[in-house]
Amino acid sequence: MPNPKRRHSRARGRRRRTHWKLGAVQLAECPQCKAPKLPHRLCPVCGHYNGKLILDFEAIKARKEERKKPHH
Repeated sequence: MPNPKRRHSRARGRRRRTHWKLGAVQLAECPQCKAPKLPHRLCPVCGHYNGKLILDFEAIKARKEERKKPHH
């Protein structure tokens, strides 16, 4: 494999990397609750994806509360 004969300067490498930028995160609107969310992901607010309820946050919260109660 061909290798560089001489070392490249820091400026030359940095000049080449000036275009290695991250783009802004694109957000979509959840059709159920209108909250901003990442596209093709479950809504972190209401738990819906593609019009279906995937995660029921109320049920999870109720289960946690049930576990906190002392067993007598």
